[in-house]
Amino acid sequence: MDLDGFGFAGDDIRAVWDDAAATSEWPGPPVWVHGDLHPANVVVADGTLAGIVDFGALFAGDPAWDLGAAWLLLPEGGASRFFDSYAQADEATVRRARGLAAMKSLFLMLMGQNGDRGLPGGKPNWGPAGRSALDRVLKGL
Repeated sequence: MDLDGFGFAGDDIRAVWDDAAATSEWPGPPVWVHGDLHPANVVVADGTLAGIVDFGALFAGDPAWDLGAAWLLLPEGGASRFFDSYAQADEATVRRARGLAAMKSLFLMLMGQNGDRGLPGGKPNWGPAGRSALDRVLKGL
């Protein structure tokens, strides 16, 4: 994927990923994780989370997989407020979550690009969601 066309520097994304990869592993016991939280897998009614769908990636593991949704689902500044209130995420978990959010943002952008090109399985409306999420990821908390 050509990131220049999206207005993002590959080095900035790589720095987020490298920071996440440099953290310690999740030290706790495995927890149930949806594994694929992004805008297309949540149901919102009247501005409130009403449900979660598509449990095909469900597994037990590092909660950072789902905590990355703070950047994917919340508006700018929302991740910071979320992690300030969610006392169970240490710094390493937040850093891993941010790296996973970057990866998922790129996935959304790729699916959007595939939709724009008319490729099978592509979803044109996912691209803007991915670009917006990646912008929030790169701004940090």
